[in-house]
Amino acid sequence: MAEPWKKLGIIAGGGSLPLKIAESCQQQDAPFHILALSGYADDILKSFKPSWCGIGEVGKAIRVLKDHGCDAVVLAGNVTRPNFATLRPDWRGAKLLPKILSAATQGDGAMLDVLVATFASEGFYVVGADDVATALTVPAGALGMLGPDTCDLSDMRKAAAVVAALGPFDVGQGAVVRQGFVIAIEAAEGTDLMLGRCAPLIARLQGEEGNRSERRGVLLKCPKPEQERRVDLPTIGVRTVELAAEAGLAGIAVEASGGLVLDSGAVARCADARGLFVYGYTSHDLREGA
Repeated sequence: MAEPWKKLGIIAGGGSLPLKIAESCQQQDAPFHILALSGYADDILKSFKPSWCGIGEVGKAIRVLKDHGCDAVVLAGNVTRPNFATLRPDWRGAKLLPKILSAATQGDGAMLDVLVATFASEGFYVVGADDVATALTVPAGALGMLGPDTCDLSDMRKAAAVVAALGPFDVGQGAVVRQGFVIAIEAAEGTDLMLGRCAPLIARLQGEEGNRSERRGVLLKCPKPEQERRVDLPTIGVRTVELAAEAGLAGIAVEASGGLVLDSGAVARCADARGLFVYGYTSHDLREGA
């Protein structure tokens, strides 16, 4: 089915997700224009001749996208919360700032909701990365040769319950559980730093158990309950697998069709080489006895 929009505007933060979306558009011969956020977007996007704007230049962003004929937008890539005291917004950004500041007290998800509503009010379709780059969506089942065992499934269930329970507080999209013990909950620091602080604790537990070689524990990532799924879907890549391996985990579980995987082939190869599973779980996997 043809998309209802004519041209996509890719509002690009950091990381490789904006590039993957642009490449997907190219493969589909779908028109697009990249609006790169200064200080966040990667230089590799320069080959697409993007426009650039600052994080607070909301009016400029809307004007540039419309000037390039974009009638849909996707927000993609990493953007850290700015220092509002030093932010230099344009007129439209300044007008929006009170709403952003109010939303900031509720969490990053609430701020994203304000941005989505702003672009929608200007007549843009606001779409998710999974809408325009379906190949990035995490499929159900194992991505590599390995899958979770009974112990891993139990850890996955507990991690999913933890994320669900913390959802109303707009806490992060992930948790690490090892043999029923909650090792870490993703907060504002993000997945990579969370895994970094898991590593010494898990190493200590392995030492106490007398088995430093056995991998146990699962990183689970999923959207927060009631999350606006057109923005900020949980995303994993090769680096996620490497950090999970360094932390001594048995594997990574991501909600099937509820997350993104950057270069699934490379992720699967890395997981197989490191002896980890990467698994797209469904509601069936979270039932006791599955």
